[in-house]
Amino acid sequence: METASVQWFPGHMAKTRRMIGECLKLVDLVVELRDARIPLSSANPELPKWIGDKKRIILLNKADTADPEVTALWLSYYESQGIPAMALDSKSGKGVNRFIPLVKKELADVLEKRKQKGMVGRTLRMMVVGIPNVGKSSFINRLAGSRRTKVEDRPGVTRGKQWVTVNQGLELLDMPGVLWPKFEDPLVGEKLAFTGAVKDQVTDTEQLAARLLEWLLEGYPHLLAQRFSLSEDEIQNEPGYRLLEMVGEKRGMRMRGGEINTERAAAAVLDEYRAGKFGKISLERP
Repeated sequence: METASVQWFPGHMAKTRRMIGECLKLVDLVVELRDARIPLSSANPELPKWIGDKKRIILLNKADTADPEVTALWLSYYESQGIPAMALDSKSGKGVNRFIPLVKKELADVLEKRKQKGMVGRTLRMMVVGIPNVGKSSFINRLAGSRRTKVEDRPGVTRGKQWVTVNQGLELLDMPGVLWPKFEDPLVGEKLAFTGAVKDQVTDTEQLAARLLEWLLEGYPHLLAQRFSLSEDEIQNEPGYRLLEMVGEKRGMRMRGGEINTERAAAAVLDEYRAGKFGKISLERP
């Protein structure tokens, strides 16, 4: 089946790009969240250009829904590139406690300079960036807990972004999710749509779900078969749209007249994949 062509760049995202550039001077570090299932496709290719030589940490969020063996490969890859990275799951809180020690390690030189200047205790400030639906809010809420507050009275507080106090020495600048104007590789747009980073309203959900089933058949046939009570033999070599019909059949999704409701089947496939109900699945390897 042909790859779904997906493009989505609403006007407010252009505003966010400008905001990121304007606010960089206010922070010591940029924290980039990516989706652990698609670390490549969920990386904004324009970000390195925007942040220049500002220090950066990559967080592979939603790690509980990704294949742990593949996530380990990604972390090794980032380490080989000299990029500090860690995997976590903001929803469950797993791994979040390792974040602040990593920040302090990465900003050790900044902390040392401040110490020499007698500026011990000065707040460390970080900007949190990422594509839509990558879990930035969950991460910030998990980190700040009940102390989540909006700090006014200085640059960096306007509609769409806010300062959040994590503890006495740490503040986060929460930025809106931002994509980039054009997905050069159609597979990138497709994978972003699979995970919900692109609104379903701008996609053909039946084609999208059929393509996702093809990806799952190729990489995780046992999990696909298990989820819909099918056998691996009966799904082998089937095209995506036929797999979608099989899902509808198994779930009893029929319309008046007996025809399979592939629209309902597509919604079920996408919702259940995004909720991690298929199991731990990664769609990209380094």
